[in-house]
Amino acid sequence: MMFQVIIVLMWCAASNEQDYPFRNTSLSWEDRVSDLIDRLTLDEMVLQMARGGARKNAPAPPIERLGIKPYSWNTECLRGDAEAPGWATSFPQALGLAASFNLALMYRVANATGTEVRAKNNYFTSVGDYSDHTGLSCFSPVVNIMRHPLWGRNQETYGEDPFLSGQLSTAFVKGLQGDHPRYIKANSGCKHFDVHGGPENIPESRFSFDAKVTDRDWRMTFLPQFQACVSAGTYSLMCSYNRINGVPSCANKKLLTDILHTEWGFKGYVVSDEGAIEFIMTRHNYTTSFLETAIASVNAGVNLELSINLPDNVFMKISEAVAKGNITKEMVKNRVRPLFYTRMRLGEFDPPEMNPYRAFGMDVVQSDEHRNLSLQAAIQSFVLLKNLQQTLPISRKYITGKTVAVIGPFADNPKVLFGDYAPVPDPQFVYTPRKGLKTLPVKVLFAAGCTEPTCKNYSPTEIKEAVQSADIIIVCLGTGTDIETEGRDRMDIALPGHQDELLRDAVSSASGRPVIVLLFNAGPIDVNWAKSNNDVHAIIECFFPAQTTGLAIARILLNEDGAVPAGRLPATWPSHLDQVPPMENYSMEGRTYRYYGNKVPLYPFGYGLSYTTFIYSQLTLSTTNIPICGNLTVSVQVQNSGKQDGDEVIQLYLRWGQASVTMPQWQLVGFTRATITAGQIKKLEFKVTYDQRAIWTDQWMLEPGAFSLFAGGQQPFQQTSTGSNVLQADFLVSGTARRLIDCKN
Repeated sequence: MMFQVIIVLMWCAASNEQDYPFRNTSLSWEDRVSDLIDRLTLDEMVLQMARGGARKNAPAPPIERLGIKPYSWNTECLRGDAEAPGWATSFPQALGLAASFNLALMYRVANATGTEVRAKNNYFTSVGDYSDHTGLSCFSPVVNIMRHPLWGRNQETYGEDPFLSGQLSTAFVKGLQGDHPRYIKANSGCKHFDVHGGPENIPESRFSFDAKVTDRDWRMTFLPQFQACVSAGTYSLMCSYNRINGVPSCANKKLLTDILHTEWGFKGYVVSDEGAIEFIMTRHNYTTSFLETAIASVNAGVNLELSINLPDNVFMKISEAVAKGNITKEMVKNRVRPLFYTRMRLGEFDPPEMNPYRAFGMDVVQSDEHRNLSLQAAIQSFVLLKNLQQTLPISRKYITGKTVAVIGPFADNPKVLFGDYAPVPDPQFVYTPRKGLKTLPVKVLFAAGCTEPTCKNYSPTEIKEAVQSADIIIVCLGTGTDIETEGRDRMDIALPGHQDELLRDAVSSASGRPVIVLLFNAGPIDVNWAKSNNDVHAIIECFFPAQTTGLAIARILLNEDGAVPAGRLPATWPSHLDQVPPMENYSMEGRTYRYYGNKVPLYPFGYGLSYTTFIYSQLTLSTTNIPICGNLTVSVQVQNSGKQDGDEVIQLYLRWGQASVTMPQWQLVGFTRATITAGQIKKLEFKVTYDQRAIWTDQWMLEPGAFSLFAGGQQPFQQTSTGSNVLQADFLVSGTARRLIDCKN
């Protein structure tokens, strides 16, 4: 009899759980979320807002009376499922992906990342594991502007250009979240919002830094890529550690409410960077208590606190703030709403069989498809900076039987090839340069010279011996996370430690034999000597290519399987640090290609060589006189005039002729990566929309006047040139100045 009673009670509990309207899939999302929120007590809502991760601050607790399970919000997905238990495919670091200038590739990498995140989450939840980094809500992508070469987190960004960053982040958001009409695979979270681009620790801490920025720089450089994320449908943004003109980002109503919600129409949630809420008080001294801090950040627009291992964290004071009338209960409900809306769209409250993503098994993690994609991404990320007398590519016939020396601290040290926030792949799938070169029909000699990138202890003898015995020398140099990473800015742009000496010893010992330099870094490196020295025959910027590094290098050196370099630098490389204003100065004057002025960089933004050559012709505009709210269609022909098939990155830049305020010298407004076979001519088309001509005065305005467009494989007027031509076409905008918003109505 007792057994029968238990069965009846269990059936009733299950029946009641299914009967809640928030589980009724025939209702609208809004009705379901409203039903769920209305069933929560204030204390339950507070706990959901206060448990964003990590460690003791996670997960968001279950609500057992409603059958709601725990949820982990703290997941990293920058280029693969990072920091989660178990193996995962590791794609190239974000800055390298940006160098591909390939939106389709970015989408595929993000989509594969979302697949692995979802598959592993399916497993974790099946065994009741809701610990850190096991969830579906990603703190990715990083869309901050790379505005200073020494910033430790340059590697996580998409470079220095707001348009490029916005386009790539759009592809990432859409790829990660998937294309199912009902469910998202995993949800993106664009960070760090906003005006956040160093310093990490030099000359002061990111936890207390005040970024002083003009409205124009804020609007034209630091906000556009985040607006692109919102337009792409991101479910989350992360507010940053710093202050903006005296107000902490995570307590900044102008940023989080006026701009994000009112202007942009954002419907998602804002999560704090880890510890950023408590730092409002403890590092910025902006508030004097956790209660005051909770009031400031919740009213400003924060939905979820990511605390540093504090169970009694700031948001636990929300109930007291409600009792005192400083936060309304309705405000709390509004802040909790997007958290549960996100979980609903992830499929948590629907029958599992309705959601195809719930069927993903662990067999998709590190699949052949994903590993091959990682290899393709690495190849497409490489930027050929120098290729003296067509040293590259090397033919397989020529190299067969030769002796190749692969030297330097990056030659055979797997841990330095990944950069930060890297997934950990099965070691059998990791190829260092040395391991990759061993797949070729050559004898491989190896000498590290120094075992770590800091290169404090250098052994010149082993370098010279290896080089003197080789026909071809591959020198592997760079930085790595010991030099530049989150929390660690660089002191300078020099090759670390004795690496410059190592390079010079190798060149001297080579006695004219081919020397190829491979660079593994994010922030620019001073390679003036290598660039100008004729005994350094080729330089390839590799960034941090991750698990397929060696295989990608082997293919790119031999131009096999279509591996022709076509990456472009997503940031300017200064000739020396004197060209760059101090990191703590947030004026854009003198920074990035947009405001670089007459200074000549070592390598410009958008630069990269190929194994073939391209000729541009017939730059055509749909009209040369457009109305103030008019759009422009642009076409250009590109011919592969060389003997190799290859990819070309076609770049389109806009120049303002008569703007009433200071504008960039020119601005990237279009790009595409196209495969063009030897001798083939391709016609590429772009659309330049009226909003791309907008300027910020004290609002977004469109002005009449003269404009120019430049089309080519690089920026116009560069001393360091790819060798291809850049075309120019001029047009006029007629009419009177008009608010941008008036063109949209």
